[in-house]
Amino acid sequence: MLKGKVAVVTGGTRGIGYSIVKKYLENGAKVVLLGSRQETVDKAVAKLKEENPSWDVAGDCPNLLDEESVKNFVDKTVEKYGRIDILANNAGVSDSTPLDSYTLDKFKNIIDLNVNAVLNMILSVSKVMKKQGGGVIINTSSMVSLCGQPSGIAYPVSKTAVNGITWSLARELAPFGIRVNAVAPGITNTDMVANLPEAMIKPLIEKIPLRRIGEPEDIANAFLFLASDLASYVTGEILSVDGAMRS
Repeated sequence: MLKGKVAVVTGGTRGIGYSIVKKYLENGAKVVLLGSRQETVDKAVAKLKEENPSWDVAGDCPNLLDEESVKNFVDKTVEKYGRIDILANNAGVSDSTPLDSYTLDKFKNIIDLNVNAVLNMILSVSKVMKKQGGGVIINTSSMVSLCGQPSGIAYPVSKTAVNGITWSLARELAPFGIRVNAVAPGITNTDMVANLPEAMIKPLIEKIPLRRIGEPEDIANAFLFLASDLASYVTGEILSVDGAMRS
């Protein structure tokens, strides 16, 4: 589905991001995965290469909040591959801090990682996509962007901002052949969820109409669809992948 495409996936060293990288590779893309540390990036790349030595996968760890760092990474990627067809903006951080324990610094840090880093990647990559005549940008939103959560206010605020970026840039970039969408996962079986005791997991499952927690591959499948030509007329959408758990 993605044969010959070049994809960049932020937050690609584990969890949902790693599944997106693997799904793109399985479907013929060349992928550059990004992480916060070179050590984890190298480990993820080695693991993928061990699984399939023919996969064209590389890794890097630019500072997503630094304009020059991201620009240098994008320039280097274009120099190597000639283009960037897909940007999967998956890097981010969750939060569940109660309001009474919040500080403005904590709020700002989460907004920086979940919103400003997303925009910073788009600023550089969109220029490349405009020059080459098109591309696809997919952002990771969240179920809580649509319904909020009991604590950790910065997280739903940040993901609501991601939705706003998605809707607005879908309109602005469409004339350049660039589609912009987002995926809004529900509760997903990442490391954090897998470590929760069964007593906490069971009540969560009972609130999900499909009666199961999502798997990282479920989310990766949505990223694959939106990146592929099957979604060539889909832009400005927030695709919920949450088993209908909206509250």
